[in-house]
Amino acid sequence: MRLAAVLFLFASAAAMAGAQTAASQNAATQTTPTWTYLGRTGPINWDKLDPANRACSQGQEQSPIDIRGAHLNKALQPIQFHYLAGSVSMENTGNLIVTHVSPGNYIVVNGVRYDLERLEFHQPSEHAIKGKLTDMEVQFIHKSADGKMAAIAERMTLDRGEANATLATLWEHLPPEAHTTEKVANLVNPGGLLPGDRGYWTYTGSLTTPPCTEGVQWFVMEQDLSISRQQLRELQRLFKVSSRTLRDGHGRSIQANE
Repeated sequence: MRLAAVLFLFASAAAMAGAQTAASQNAATQTTPTWTYLGRTGPINWDKLDPANRACSQGQEQSPIDIRGAHLNKALQPIQFHYLAGSVSMENTGNLIVTHVSPGNYIVVNGVRYDLERLEFHQPSEHAIKGKLTDMEVQFIHKSADGKMAAIAERMTLDRGEANATLATLWEHLPPEAHTTEKVANLVNPGGLLPGDRGYWTYTGSLTTPPCTEGVQWFVMEQDLSISRQQLRELQRLFKVSSRTLRDGHGRSIQANE
């Protein structure tokens, strides 16, 4: 009897400990903030969701911005693109669509190599040109070997009939559910989402998603590309909005290479 009582006490203590651990894990899960583009967890409150997001509200070089008053700088060199067709996957993060690319894609700017990490699709566009947004923006996020970041923004404008061929290949694999990923069957060259004219505006900014890390060199392409109505609708079915509102330029210099 005494042995049975001892075993019972041990079992009860273990059960209580397990219940407390599970309760703690559930509480942590329920209180962990998740950022979004709308409502209480939208851009205006990103800094309140996590101390790591402090730059979202306190940073002086936040992105996106309105591109206006750019100064021509003929010393700016063309961006050297080294993009190859390769395997990619499409991720629905719950906030936006991200394309993950295979290694080997990179750009060279002022002699520095930046490797392409991912493509992000934001709608409407995040950057504005003289106050005007477009229907969507593709962002090419790169990082150098020493951790510096460079991002290219390609804005896309609705064309009722003209579908972008590269986008059509990607859109066949749009993951409909949040936090899911689909591999694209065909090889994809990210360069298919760049214009023929590689003129750009450049400024120093930040990532446009939390933690809003600053020190990102942005290159906003001057020439827009087309997106069909159907392609835009397919993205809008997943997200009503997936873009951050414009940030204060704080007098930053914006330069154009042509």
